[in-house]
Order: sequence, then C-alpha cells, then structure tokens
Amino acid sequence: AMLRLRLLTWDVKDTLLRLRQPLGLRYAAEARAHGLRVQPALLSQAFREVYAAQSRRFPNYGQGRGLSSRQWWVDVVKETFRLCGVSEEQVLARMAENLYRDFCSGRCWEELPGAADTLRRCGQRGFRMGVVSNFDRRLESILLQCSLRHHFDFVLTSEGAGVAKPDRRIFEKALGLGGVPPELVAHIGDDYSKDYVAARAVGIHAFLLRPAGQDKEPEVPPEHVLPTLSHLLALIEK
Repeated sequence: AMLRLRLLTWDVKDTLLRLRQPLGLRYAAEARAHGLRVQPALLSQAFREVYAAQSRRFPNYGQGRGLSSRQWWVDVVKETFRLCGVSEEQVLARMAENLYRDFCSGRCWEELPGAADTLRRCGQRGFRMGVVSNFDRRLESILLQCSLRHHFDFVLTSEGAGVAKPDRRIFEKALGLGGVPPELVAHIGDDYSKDYVAARAVGIHAFLLRPAGQDKEPEVPPEHVLPTLSHLLALIEK
C-alpha cells in the first residue's frame, strides 16, 4: 500500500549536502595561507578529538551555557590547530574566523547525487518539506547558497530548537511547524540512531540513506533503506 504522507523532513549533512573536500585538507590549506605546514591527517584526527570533547562539555553548540555557536566553533578550530603545534594566538584567531566563515558558504559544500532532483520531484508531487538537522544557525545560509532553501517550508536546526536529534522534542517541534500528525510524515537521513530510530520513536516513518558498501544495521527493513536519494519516490509510492 502506498504510504499516505503529507510532510517529508530531511537531515542535511551527508544526506543532501556533504563537504566538498575532507575537513583536514581545508584546514591544512588555511594553515598554508598563513605560512604553516600541518599534515591534513593530523588535523583530521585532532579535529575529531576536539569536536567530541567540546560536544560532551557543551552539547548542541553550547545552547543554554552562555556560549554562542560561533564562539563554540572558533574554540574548536583553535584547539584543533593547538593540538597540531600551532600556538601563535593571532594566527589561531584569524584561521578560526576564516574557517568559520568559509564553512557557511556554498564553496565548502556539494550536493549528494540526486539531491536537488529528488527534492524537486517531491515538491512536484505536492509533499510539504522541512529540514530537521543537528546544525548551527549557519544552515539557512548554506542552503540558500547551495540553491536548496526554496524547497523547504521550514529549517529546524538543533541550535534553533534548543535540542538535538535523537531527542524526540526536535521531531515534535517539526511536527508542530508542519502542522501534520506523525503518521503522515517521513524523515530521511543517514544516521541510524539520530535519524532512523529517533524519528520512528515519535511515530514518524523513516528512510535511511545508506550507500552500498556501508555497514548494515540488521534492524532496518530493506524497504526503508535508500541506496541513493533517487530511490525515495519509488519506495514511497510502492
């Protein structure tokens, strides 16, 4: 039976958009612009450690902790370079500013295969659409610059919502914004626990984007798995 859906909600990072180049390469290029040689692999590793520690200490970009998301990110960038041996405070500050600005421009992001086309076709079928993303306030601007913003009725970020996936409250806020009961909604994302399991816990249908060759979580029925975004409409309309 065809799913009766009125609203589709979308994750963004690694579902609709991905970084154009690995983060370590972008950080290394920024260092080079300041006359510093730092290995991309070291930067990637340092970033992962710093990002994880900062997320534990100040969850959801420092929400409710008197920390702006901008300051949260600037601290992450500086600490990443510090771990890689860069200690000059003014250089750290300049690199952090540049990278913060850079990552909210279209330059750093590219569409996943089928993204714009799938959104366009979903819109033509009359689905309303929104974004539910663990992201900071820069997401609006990224979607605008990547020419995707016009597909969505609303863009709900974890920073804006004050809670992050898999917390059910971010999905409940999305239902409120969409004005639609959960059984008429499907969420599309690439993260098993934050997108797939979390949406289903609220009674929302879910599709998991899982490119071929990725680890399979056994609990996901094949009719909920998208090898590519272009498979979505066929699965909905089955």
